[in-house]
Amino acid sequence: MSAKKKLAMTAAALLIGVILVEPVRAAETLKLNEVSHLHGISVDPKDPSRLYLASHHGVWLTNPDGTATRVSDNRSDYMGFTPDPAQPGAFYASGHPEKGGNLGVLVSTDGAKTWKQISAGVNGPVDFHSMDVSPADPTVLYGHYGSVQVSRDSGKTWEVTGKPPADMFDLAASSKDPNTVYGATRAGLLVSRDAGKTWQAASIVRRPATMVATTRNGVAYAFQVGTGLLKTTEPSLAWQPVGNGFGDAILLHLAVDPGNPERLYAVTDKSAILASQDGGKTWKPFRS
Repeated sequence: MSAKKKLAMTAAALLIGVILVEPVRAAETLKLNEVSHLHGISVDPKDPSRLYLASHHGVWLTNPDGTATRVSDNRSDYMGFTPDPAQPGAFYASGHPEKGGNLGVLVSTDGAKTWKQISAGVNGPVDFHSMDVSPADPTVLYGHYGSVQVSRDSGKTWEVTGKPPADMFDLAASSKDPNTVYGATRAGLLVSRDAGKTWQAASIVRRPATMVATTRNGVAYAFQVGTGLLKTTEPSLAWQPVGNGFGDAILLHLAVDPGNPERLYAVTDKSAILASQDGGKTWKPFRS
């Protein structure tokens, strides 16, 4: 066999090896109800009728025909998924890669397509199951991973501020004060006014709370089991019931259309996606 032919065969073998080790993933499109294990939701700033969905198998974008296409170039498990209010199309996340381990703190600036780690977090790499960007100061981020952590430089460095309340399911940064953060816990809604060092009750109702979210215009939402969706205007903590037509469903994630505060979207504990056109009073299954 000639040297030229041997070289060609070796190059082909190497190429096949590269392909086997690093397969090129084609974009996937599934029916919306086939996209499961949802960990976050965000309104597409370019088209508010479409939603970004962070899942156990990558980040997806809904389509008008009732399907969703995976936009992330991988199938990592994206936890703590939250949009950057100062940069449309930019997101932060944490979670797990496909083969296990923790991802630390990730950022995407191209609509959730590509991601890079910007920090491992304290005692990391962390796996922030919930994380939020402060609407009051978008350079401030909160997350919890065995402790409450805060970053004041857009996620590059982090510090531990305190212990999270027991059984904290979600957190949200205040839209009025970058040092105020809310927690949804099994004991109810809590608030910290010192960046997570100490916590106090944020509601006289002590039912388990599974979700809390804030908007840039100063409105805060929460979901309490048995009470339903609640709403208040910061800095007041006078929570008022909005709607409770969810049956036995529990809301875990909420997104508000920045251009229309009456348009809300929610993810339930069964990964069902709901939509409201009247500020949360009534809900229907989401249709793109």
